[in-house]
Amino acid sequence: MKKESTTKSFVLRIDADTMNAIEAWAADEFRSTNGQLQWIIAEALRKSGRLKKKKKTENNEDQK
Repeated sequence: MKKESTTKSFVLRIDADTMNAIEAWAADEFRSTNGQLQWIIAEALRKSGRLKKKKKTENNEDQK
């Protein structure tokens, strides 16, 4: 049985100056361009309260 992927792909159209800035930022942070975009989006979602933090319970930590 094939494991279902939790990531989705889509096409993003972005102007050249913005893309160049993202690529430079990614290089500064030692990330891929894709990784940098994912990080930017996740940060924006967290800051806006639209992405809930994942909770780790003490019980789950103790079982490891």
